[in-house]
Amino acid sequence: MIEIKTERLRIYPASREQMESIISAETAAELKQAYSEMLAGCIDDPDKWEWYAMWFIELGDGTHIGDLCFKGFADGSPEIGYGILDEYQGNGYATEAVRAAVKWALSSGANAVEAEAEEDNAPSLRVLEKCGFVPTGKRGEEGLRFIVSDMGADKK
Repeated sequence: MIEIKTERLRIYPASREQMESIISAETAAELKQAYSEMLAGCIDDPDKWEWYAMWFIELGDGTHIGDLCFKGFADGSPEIGYGILDEYQGNGYATEAVRAAVKWALSSGANAVEAEAEEDNAPSLRVLEKCGFVPTGKRGEEGLRFIVSDMGADKK
């Protein structure tokens, strides 16, 4: 199993059983559908499981603090999505997790990683900026589009 460890975090893709459990417990129709589509991608292309799966973000002690995902890998530039639970926001966890996940993606065959954020979501925009994402000038379903293709030494 793939696992990314940072100074404070452990990040890893969910298993089929974990994803099925989350789907069955989810009450929001939109999220249930999105998670079901993610699981279908995992099942349809098991060799690329990590590109479709939900990833868990945990503190070193195993406390679950958020999730991230790559939205497929069809064109070699997956889109990343991420979220940190409210009580853990403001501690740099999203930046640490996104930076580590992007570094992993770029070293695992991705040409670039894309993301979207609404104009009024200042914390998410700041995460993308700190991780080296640049605006594409386009807008997607979830906001402004951003891309990063290099995690050079200047983006610690």
